[in-house]
Amino acid sequence: MLQQSDKRGFGLGVLVFLLVVATWVAGFVYAPTDANQGEIYRIMFLHVPCAVTAFSSSFALFVLSVVALKKKSEAVLVWARATAEVGALFTALTLLTGSVWGKPTWGTWWVWDARLTSELILFFLYLGYIALTSAIDDPRRGDRAGALIAIVGAINVPIIYFSVKWWNTLHQGASVSMTQAPSMARLMLWAMLLMALAFWLYAIALVFYRVRTLILQRERQAQWVQDLPEVAGGVA
Repeated sequence: MLQQSDKRGFGLGVLVFLLVVATWVAGFVYAPTDANQGEIYRIMFLHVPCAVTAFSSSFALFVLSVVALKKKSEAVLVWARATAEVGALFTALTLLTGSVWGKPTWGTWWVWDARLTSELILFFLYLGYIALTSAIDDPRRGDRAGALIAIVGAINVPIIYFSVKWWNTLHQGASVSMTQAPSMARLMLWAMLLMALAFWLYAIALVFYRVRTLILQRERQAQWVQDLPEVAGGVA
C-alpha cells in the first residue's frame, strides 16, 4: 500500500509540474491584459485554483468523515486527517492571494466581506479539526472527534459558494457558470481551469504522501514498519 502510494504521488507530481509550467506560460505570458484591472488580475491564476482546491478539500473531508463514522473505518479517518491538513494549506493560500489581489483593487488588504469571512471561518474549522485530533492522545479517538467537527462544519461550504449571491459583497461573482457563457477571454479561461486542475492534482499527491507519513508514525512500533528498507537501513 505504501509503495503504491509513493508511485501514485510521484506520478501525480510529474503531471502537476507539466501542467503548472504550461498554464504559467499561458496565464502569465500569453493571456491578454484585463481591461479593468490591468496586469494585477493575473493573480487570479493562483487565487482561484487555491480556492477551488480548498473548497474541494472541505467537501472531500465531509464525505470521508461520514464514510469513516458509518463504516467505523480507521483507515478512512487517516485519509480524512491528511485531507484536512492539505485543505488548511490551500485555504491559507486562498486568503493570502486574495489579500494581495484586494489591496490594489479594493484599496485594502482585508474587509469583513461575506465571502472573505466565510473563507476565514473555513480556515479556522480546518485548524480546529487539526488541533482537536492532535490534542487527544489516542489518534483513533482524535480522528473520530475531528470527523464530527468536519461534518458539522460542512454547513459552511454552501455559505462560501452562495455568499456573493445571498449578500451584497465586494467580492466579484463567479466568472464561470454552468448556465451562462464565461465572462473572460478563452485563453484566460483555459489557463485558469488547467491551473485549477494542476492544484487539485497536487493536493491529491500531498494527501498520498501525508497518509504514508501518518501510517508510519502511528504504526512505528509494528514489525512490518521496522522491516521497511528505509527504517531497517537507518534512513528513517
